[in-house]
Amino acid sequence: MTIKTTATAVLTRVINVLDEPSSFLLDGFFPTIQTEPGSEEIHFDLDKERPRLTPFVHPTVEGIVVEDEGYDTKSFRPAYAKDKRRLRPQEVMRRTLGEPIAGNLSPSQRRDRAIARSLVNQRRNLTRREEVMAAEAMRLGQVTVSGEKYPTVVVSFQRHESLIIVLTGASRWSDPNVDPLGDIEDWAGEIQALSGAVAKEVIMAPDVWKVFRAKQSVKDLLETRRGSEATMELGPQSRGQGNAKARLAGFVGDFRIWVYQETYVDEAGATQSLMPAGQVILAAMGEPGDGDGGLEGARCYGAILDEEAGFEAERLFAKTWLEKDPAVRWILAQAAPLPVTYRANAGLGATVL
Repeated sequence: MTIKTTATAVLTRVINVLDEPSSFLLDGFFPTIQTEPGSEEIHFDLDKERPRLTPFVHPTVEGIVVEDEGYDTKSFRPAYAKDKRRLRPQEVMRRTLGEPIAGNLSPSQRRDRAIARSLVNQRRNLTRREEVMAAEAMRLGQVTVSGEKYPTVVVSFQRHESLIIVLTGASRWSDPNVDPLGDIEDWAGEIQALSGAVAKEVIMAPDVWKVFRAKQSVKDLLETRRGSEATMELGPQSRGQGNAKARLAGFVGDFRIWVYQETYVDEAGATQSLMPAGQVILAAMGEPGDGDGGLEGARCYGAILDEEAGFEAERLFAKTWLEKDPAVRWILAQAAPLPVTYRANAGLGATVL
């Protein structure tokens, strides 16, 4: 990728045309982008509606007033995400990644490549951060935001307590007498009772999948073939690119079973699993045209507190500048993200092992 100039407007155009790193949860459950121009805070409405019935009355009697159950409007001033990179002059004098051993690029061309590479990496890191937050929102019905000089804040989406499940003792799926399919059916019924949503997506940590697939009741019903009767496709399908992989392991009835094995490196340098061991998510994705909005997840962004960004909200704002003494170029990416589930009761998280 070549960058003709380091002007902020040019960097913004470059970011906008970069391929989006594919992330299973964000792509499937948080497809909407929400920005609030000129506002530091993110505002979101939490749907309180339950599946009710239209009341019956005699034809000559006036209609019964049905009160709107409404929604709660919440606001949150998001933590500010900053990714700052340093490009020293010495780096553009050396052969860059992928350049022939003898070197065939000028220092300015190497600089452009280094800036482009930083922008790609910064965007990937932000996507990964959002994916981790999305997973927490889906598992726990809340997101905990914490960082340097930022007080820990828990943003709750008001999930019903019955949809936060921790199995213990003989109720764990590892117990030989437990039928996990029965649990999944019960949980789907609870989700539908509380939200009206039809939950069909079952997302498992790898250790849960190993226990699940070994159950005889699962072996009897698990269908791994997909496609038309003329062309049956066997084996798992993947959704995602790079390290963001979710495998479609099969179907049980109309439940789709996904295995998600994404990892990330935390601030302490330790590798963490995006789906913690023993965890299961059951959620309604909301298929186009089915009349069910699922979790109604959205990726919300607050304003960028930077005059060069116009103090407007956008997913990622980047700029670069040259420090003259000592000579060094800085590349800064800024964002104020929060994934939100407007219908938190359209999904649940369970600890099953």
